[in-house]
Amino acid sequence: MPKRIVIALGGNALGNNLPEQYAAAQNTAKAIADLVEEGHQVVVAHGNGPQVGTINLAMAELTAKDPVKYPPTPLTVCGAMSQGYIGYDLQNALRTELLDRGIRKEVCTIITQVAVDPQDPAFSHPTKPIGRFMTHEEALAVEAEGQAIMEDAGRGWRRVVASPKPREIVEIASISDMVSAGHIVIACGGGGIPVVRRGNRLEGIAAVIDKDFASCRLAQELDADYLIILTAVEKVAINFGKPDQQWLSELGTADAKKLIGENHFAPGSMLPKVQAAVEFAESKAGRRALITLLEKAKEGIAGRTGTVVCD
Repeated sequence: MPKRIVIALGGNALGNNLPEQYAAAQNTAKAIADLVEEGHQVVVAHGNGPQVGTINLAMAELTAKDPVKYPPTPLTVCGAMSQGYIGYDLQNALRTELLDRGIRKEVCTIITQVAVDPQDPAFSHPTKPIGRFMTHEEALAVEAEGQAIMEDAGRGWRRVVASPKPREIVEIASISDMVSAGHIVIACGGGGIPVVRRGNRLEGIAAVIDKDFASCRLAQELDADYLIILTAVEKVAINFGKPDQQWLSELGTADAKKLIGENHFAPGSMLPKVQAAVEFAESKAGRRALITLLEKAKEGIAGRTGTVVCD
Protein backbone atom coordinates (compact mmCIF):
# COMPACT_ATOMS: atom_id res chain seq x y z
CA MET A 1 0.00 0.00 0.00
CA PRO A 2 1.49 3.40 -0.97
CA LYS A 3 2.99 5.38 1.91
CA ARG A 4 4.11 8.96 2.47
CA ILE A 5 7.80 8.61 3.27
CA VAL A 6 10.47 11.06 4.43
CA ILE A 7 13.98 9.83 3.67
CA ALA A 8 16.94 11.16 5.64
CA LEU A 9 20.10 10.64 3.60
CA GLY A 10 23.37 10.10 5.47
CA GLY A 11 26.85 11.15 4.40
CA ASN A 12 27.48 7.91 2.51
CA ALA A 13 24.72 8.96 0.10
CA LEU A 14 26.48 12.23 -0.79
CA GLY A 15 30.27 11.77 -0.76
CA ASN A 16 32.88 14.15 0.65
CA ASN A 17 33.62 16.43 -2.31
CA LEU A 18 32.02 17.53 -5.57
CA PRO A 19 33.14 14.61 -7.80
CA GLU A 20 32.19 12.09 -5.10
CA GLN A 21 28.86 13.84 -4.60
CA TYR A 22 28.01 13.67 -8.30
CA ALA A 23 28.78 9.95 -8.42
CA ALA A 24 26.97 9.24 -5.15
CA ALA A 25 23.86 11.09 -6.34
CA GLN A 26 23.49 8.65 -9.24
CA ASN A 27 23.45 5.69 -6.86
CA THR A 28 21.20 7.47 -4.37
CA ALA A 29 18.71 8.28 -7.13
CA LYS A 30 18.29 4.58 -7.91
CA ALA A 31 17.31 3.75 -4.32
CA ILE A 32 14.82 6.65 -4.17
CA ALA A 33 13.39 5.79 -7.58
CA ASP A 34 12.75 2.23 -6.38
CA LEU A 35 10.32 3.63 -3.80
CA VAL A 36 8.71 6.07 -6.22
CA GLU A 37 8.23 3.26 -8.73
CA GLU A 38 6.22 1.37 -6.10
CA GLY A 39 3.82 4.31 -5.78
CA HIS A 40 5.10 5.88 -2.56
CA GLN A 41 5.12 9.66 -2.01
CA VAL A 42 8.73 10.56 -1.24
CA VAL A 43 10.32 13.60 0.40
CA VAL A 44 14.11 13.72 0.70
CA ALA A 45 16.17 15.36 3.44
CA HIS A 46 19.95 15.13 3.71
CA GLY A 47 23.05 16.04 5.64
CA ASN A 48 25.67 18.55 4.48
CA GLY A 49 28.66 18.08 6.80
CA PRO A 50 31.56 17.96 4.33
CA GLN A 51 29.90 20.38 1.91
CA VAL A 52 29.11 23.17 4.35
CA GLY A 53 32.57 22.76 5.89
CA THR A 54 34.19 23.25 2.48
CA ILE A 55 32.09 26.36 1.79
CA ASN A 56 32.80 27.78 5.22
CA LEU A 57 36.53 27.22 4.78
CA ALA A 58 36.59 28.79 1.31
CA MET A 59 34.72 31.87 2.51
CA ALA A 60 36.96 32.20 5.58
CA GLU A 61 40.06 32.11 3.36
CA LEU A 62 38.66 34.89 1.18
CA THR A 63 37.88 36.99 4.24
CA ALA A 64 41.41 36.44 5.58
CA LYS A 65 42.86 37.75 2.31
CA ASP A 66 40.72 40.88 2.10
CA PRO A 67 38.11 41.42 4.85
CA VAL A 68 36.93 44.67 3.27
CA LYS A 69 36.23 43.19 -0.16
CA TYR A 70 35.08 39.83 1.27
CA PRO A 71 33.35 40.38 4.63
CA PRO A 72 32.66 37.28 6.76
CA THR A 73 29.97 34.95 5.40
CA PRO A 74 27.48 33.81 8.06
CA LEU A 75 27.19 30.06 8.64
CA THR A 76 23.50 30.32 7.70
CA VAL A 77 24.45 31.56 4.23
CA CYS A 78 26.96 28.73 3.86
CA GLY A 79 24.16 26.32 4.76
CA ALA A 80 21.89 27.83 2.11
CA MET A 81 24.65 27.45 -0.50
CA SER A 82 25.12 23.79 0.42
CA GLN A 83 21.37 23.12 0.17
CA GLY A 84 21.37 24.58 -3.32
CA TYR A 85 24.25 22.66 -4.84
CA ILE A 86 23.48 19.34 -3.14
CA GLY A 87 19.87 19.67 -4.23
CA TYR A 88 20.99 20.47 -7.76
CA ASP A 89 22.90 17.19 -8.07
CA LEU A 90 20.19 15.12 -6.36
CA GLN A 91 17.24 16.49 -8.30
CA ASN A 92 18.96 16.11 -11.66
CA ALA A 93 20.12 12.58 -10.89
CA LEU A 94 16.66 11.58 -9.65
CA ARG A 95 14.84 13.18 -12.58
CA THR A 96 17.10 11.32 -15.02
CA GLU A 97 16.66 7.99 -13.22
CA LEU A 98 12.87 8.36 -13.19
CA LEU A 99 12.71 9.28 -16.87
CA ASP A 100 14.90 6.28 -17.69
CA ARG A 101 12.20 4.18 -16.01
CA GLY A 102 9.40 5.92 -17.88
CA ILE A 103 8.24 7.89 -14.83
CA ARG A 104 7.50 11.59 -15.28
CA LYS A 105 7.54 13.53 -12.01
CA GLU A 106 8.69 16.97 -11.04
CA VAL A 107 11.66 17.00 -8.68
CA CYS A 108 12.53 20.22 -6.88
CA THR A 109 14.70 21.55 -4.07
CA ILE A 110 13.40 24.00 -1.48
CA ILE A 111 15.87 26.13 0.42
CA THR A 112 14.46 25.37 3.86
CA GLN A 113 14.61 27.37 7.07
CA VAL A 114 13.99 25.64 10.39
CA ALA A 115 12.97 27.67 13.41
CA VAL A 116 14.63 26.91 16.74
CA ASP A 117 14.10 28.16 20.26
CA PRO A 118 16.64 30.90 21.08
CA GLN A 119 16.48 29.67 24.69
CA ASP A 120 17.38 26.10 23.73
CA PRO A 121 19.93 24.80 26.29
CA ALA A 122 22.18 23.77 23.38
CA PHE A 123 23.19 27.40 22.93
CA SER A 124 24.86 27.30 26.35
CA HIS A 125 26.86 24.20 25.43
CA PRO A 126 28.09 24.33 21.80
CA THR A 127 29.19 20.87 20.64
CA LYS A 128 29.13 20.81 16.82
CA PRO A 129 32.60 21.35 15.26
CA ILE A 130 32.63 23.27 11.97
CA GLY A 131 35.14 24.89 9.65
CA ARG A 132 38.87 24.47 9.35
CA PHE A 133 41.34 22.96 11.79
CA MET A 134 43.48 25.51 13.65
CA THR A 135 46.57 25.54 15.78
CA HIS A 136 46.02 26.25 19.46
CA GLU A 137 47.32 29.78 18.99
CA GLU A 138 44.89 30.44 16.12
CA ALA A 139 42.07 28.94 18.14
CA LEU A 140 42.79 31.20 21.11
CA ALA A 141 42.61 34.23 18.80
CA VAL A 142 39.22 33.05 17.52
CA GLU A 143 38.06 32.49 21.09
CA ALA A 144 39.09 36.04 21.97
CA GLU A 145 36.66 37.20 19.27
CA GLY A 146 33.82 35.56 21.20
CA GLN A 147 33.56 32.23 19.36
CA ALA A 148 33.62 28.85 21.11
CA ILE A 149 36.42 26.40 20.24
CA MET A 150 37.25 22.78 21.01
CA GLU A 151 39.95 20.23 20.30
CA ASP A 152 38.62 17.74 17.74
CA ALA A 153 39.80 14.12 18.12
CA GLY A 154 43.50 14.96 18.19
CA ARG A 155 43.39 16.59 14.76
CA GLY A 156 43.50 20.21 15.86
CA TRP A 157 41.22 22.93 17.16
CA ARG A 158 37.97 23.96 15.53
CA ARG A 159 35.16 26.39 16.05
CA VAL A 160 32.06 24.82 17.64
CA VAL A 161 28.44 25.92 17.42
CA ALA A 162 25.23 24.86 19.10
CA SER A 163 23.00 22.05 17.83
CA PRO A 164 19.48 23.07 18.92
CA LYS A 165 16.36 20.96 18.37
CA PRO A 166 14.14 21.89 15.40
CA ARG A 167 10.78 23.40 16.36
CA GLU A 168 9.16 24.38 13.07
CA ILE A 169 9.75 23.87 9.34
CA VAL A 170 9.19 27.39 8.02
CA GLU A 171 8.40 26.41 4.41
CA ILE A 172 6.17 23.46 5.38
CA ALA A 173 3.09 24.77 3.55
CA SER A 174 4.96 24.98 0.24
CA ILE A 175 6.54 21.56 0.77
CA SER A 176 3.17 20.03 1.63
CA ASP A 177 1.45 21.56 -1.41
CA MET A 178 4.09 20.20 -3.77
CA VAL A 179 4.01 16.73 -2.20
CA SER A 180 0.21 16.67 -2.44
CA ALA A 181 0.53 17.65 -6.12
CA GLY A 182 2.64 14.54 -6.70
CA HIS A 183 6.04 16.22 -6.85
CA ILE A 184 9.21 14.89 -5.22
CA VAL A 185 10.66 17.47 -2.85
CA ILE A 186 14.19 17.79 -1.49
CA ALA A 187 14.07 19.85 1.71
CA CYS A 188 15.72 20.49 5.10
CA GLY A 189 19.20 20.05 3.64
CA GLY A 190 21.82 19.90 6.38
CA GLY A 191 19.07 19.97 8.99
CA GLY A 192 17.74 23.24 7.58
CA ILE A 193 18.98 26.81 7.99
CA PRO A 194 18.58 27.62 11.71
CA VAL A 195 16.49 30.74 12.31
CA VAL A 196 14.72 32.38 15.22
CA ARG A 197 11.56 34.45 14.97
CA ARG A 198 11.82 38.16 15.77
CA GLY A 199 8.26 39.34 15.20
CA ASN A 200 7.62 39.00 11.46
CA ARG A 201 11.33 38.63 10.73
CA LEU A 202 13.35 35.43 10.57
CA GLU A 203 16.89 35.90 11.85
CA GLY A 204 19.61 33.39 10.99
CA ILE A 205 21.59 32.05 13.92
CA ALA A 206 25.00 30.32 14.01
CA ALA A 207 24.08 26.72 14.73
CA VAL A 208 23.81 23.30 13.08
CA ILE A 209 20.57 21.31 13.41
CA ASP A 210 21.02 17.54 13.39
CA LYS A 211 19.61 16.29 10.09
CA ASP A 212 17.94 13.26 11.69
CA PHE A 213 15.97 15.42 14.13
CA ALA A 214 15.09 17.86 11.33
CA SER A 215 13.92 14.96 9.17
CA CYS A 216 11.81 13.70 12.08
CA ARG A 217 10.19 17.13 12.46
CA LEU A 218 9.61 17.33 8.69
CA ALA A 219 7.99 13.87 8.70
CA GLN A 220 5.69 14.83 11.57
CA GLU A 221 4.60 18.10 9.96
CA LEU A 222 3.91 16.33 6.67
CA ASP A 223 1.92 13.61 8.47
CA ALA A 224 4.18 10.96 6.93
CA ASP A 225 3.66 7.25 7.50
CA TYR A 226 7.35 6.35 7.48
CA LEU A 227 10.62 8.01 8.38
CA ILE A 228 13.54 6.20 6.75
CA ILE A 229 16.95 7.06 8.17
CA LEU A 230 19.65 5.80 5.85
CA THR A 231 23.07 5.11 7.28
CA ALA A 232 26.21 3.00 6.82
CA VAL A 233 24.88 -0.22 8.38
CA GLU A 234 21.98 -2.48 7.46
CA LYS A 235 20.57 -2.68 10.98
CA VAL A 236 20.97 -1.12 14.40
CA ALA A 237 23.07 -3.19 16.79
CA ILE A 238 23.75 -3.34 20.49
CA ASN A 239 27.31 -4.02 21.68
CA PHE A 240 28.40 -2.83 18.24
CA GLY A 241 31.84 -4.09 17.22
CA LYS A 242 32.10 -6.45 20.20
CA PRO A 243 32.04 -10.28 20.27
CA ASP A 244 28.47 -10.23 21.63
CA GLN A 245 27.19 -7.79 19.00
CA GLN A 246 23.48 -8.27 18.31
CA TRP A 247 21.59 -6.93 15.28
CA LEU A 248 18.05 -5.69 15.90
CA SER A 249 15.25 -6.20 13.35
CA GLU A 250 12.46 -4.56 15.36
CA LEU A 251 12.70 -2.20 18.27
CA GLY A 252 9.81 -0.97 20.41
CA THR A 253 10.09 2.61 21.61
CA ALA A 254 10.19 1.58 25.28
CA ASP A 255 13.03 -0.88 24.63
CA ALA A 256 14.83 1.72 22.52
CA LYS A 257 14.70 4.24 25.35
CA LYS A 258 16.07 1.63 27.73
CA LEU A 259 18.99 0.90 25.39
CA ILE A 260 19.63 4.63 24.97
CA GLY A 261 19.78 4.96 28.76
CA GLU A 262 22.31 2.12 28.87
CA ASN A 263 24.55 4.01 26.38
CA HIS A 264 24.39 1.38 23.64
CA PHE A 265 24.46 3.97 20.85
CA ALA A 266 27.33 6.31 20.04
CA PRO A 267 26.67 10.07 20.29
CA GLY A 268 27.02 11.80 16.93
CA SER A 269 26.54 8.47 15.15
CA MET A 270 23.71 6.00 15.86
CA LEU A 271 22.31 7.78 18.94
CA PRO A 272 20.54 10.68 17.18
CA LYS A 273 19.16 8.26 14.58
CA VAL A 274 17.55 6.05 17.23
CA GLN A 275 16.33 9.08 19.18
CA ALA A 276 14.74 10.58 16.05
CA ALA A 277 13.18 7.23 15.14
CA VAL A 278 11.66 6.93 18.63
CA GLU A 279 10.31 10.48 18.54
CA PHE A 280 8.63 9.90 15.18
CA ALA A 281 7.20 6.50 16.11
CA GLU A 282 5.69 7.93 19.31
CA SER A 283 4.25 11.03 17.64
CA LYS A 284 1.14 9.33 16.22
CA ALA A 285 -0.38 5.87 16.17
CA GLY A 286 0.72 3.77 13.21
CA ARG A 287 3.87 5.73 12.42
CA ARG A 288 7.02 3.71 11.93
CA ALA A 289 10.69 4.51 11.44
CA LEU A 290 13.22 2.42 9.56
CA ILE A 291 17.01 2.57 9.95
CA THR A 292 18.98 0.81 7.24
CA LEU A 293 21.41 1.04 4.33
CA LEU A 294 20.66 3.22 1.32
CA GLU A 295 20.62 0.19 -0.98
CA LYS A 296 18.21 -1.66 1.32
CA ALA A 297 15.46 0.99 1.60
CA LYS A 298 13.03 -0.87 -0.70
CA GLU A 299 13.60 -4.18 1.11
CA GLY A 300 13.25 -2.45 4.46
CA ILE A 301 9.83 -1.00 3.61
CA ALA A 302 8.80 -4.52 2.55
CA GLY A 303 9.87 -5.79 6.00
CA ARG A 304 12.79 -7.89 4.78
CA THR A 305 15.67 -6.02 6.43
CA GLY A 306 16.67 -2.98 8.47
CA THR A 307 15.61 -2.02 11.99
CA VAL A 308 11.97 -0.96 12.34
CA VAL A 309 11.19 1.28 15.31
CA CYS A 310 7.52 1.29 16.32
CA ASP A 311 5.48 2.29 19.36
